[in-house]
Amino acid sequence: MGREVDLLVNYPRTKRNVEERGQEKTEEDRAIARQFGKDFFDGDRKHGYGGFRYMPRFWQPVIPTFQAHWGLTAESSVLDVGCAKGFMMHDMAELIPGITVKGVDVSEYAIENGIEDMRPHMSVADARELPFEDKSFDVVISINTIHNLEREACGKALQEIERVARQGAFVTVDAYRDEAEKERMYAWNLTAKTIMSVDEWVSFFDEVGYTGDYYWFIP
Repeated sequence: MGREVDLLVNYPRTKRNVEERGQEKTEEDRAIARQFGKDFFDGDRKHGYGGFRYMPRFWQPVIPTFQAHWGLTAESSVLDVGCAKGFMMHDMAELIPGITVKGVDVSEYAIENGIEDMRPHMSVADARELPFEDKSFDVVISINTIHNLEREACGKALQEIERVARQGAFVTVDAYRDEAEKERMYAWNLTAKTIMSVDEWVSFFDEVGYTGDYYWFIP
């Protein structure tokens, strides 16, 4: 089995008023967000990002951590499950010239409006049924994506990540360590359908046979 490791340690943290956001969110907002369309990416902030635009300050500090963790080179291949508009893919291709990067996302809007140089390498696909052969990629990465599925489907997505990865994988999921974090998480959450404690997640990974690395999103 993999290990808990914060490969996003250098991803910039934004200051959030979690309590205020939780009070503002409604079930209607969540229903709109879970369509993962224009409203989620480039609509009102209460439905998602409020404008999802490329900013190098986010992923460029993270790519060297990924590179060191797996020893990525120009000969490596990486799949991003839940790639959105392909921003992480773009920075990886820029900082590791020659590397093969592919991305999939359930959102047609995100793929159609992806960063231009990555569009040929992105496709619409369901994480529960990745359109690739077994062991197609050295590394598979999925950031804050698989928890958007119900528990059984989430398990299937983890098994698919395991299936197509040759060397390793890394996922981040919504989680909590205590009751206070749990309360904040449920108030904060906009799209996740599977939220568990860190211990429950670790047990779940073992249950479904996921052996990659993992870390948590805790607002």
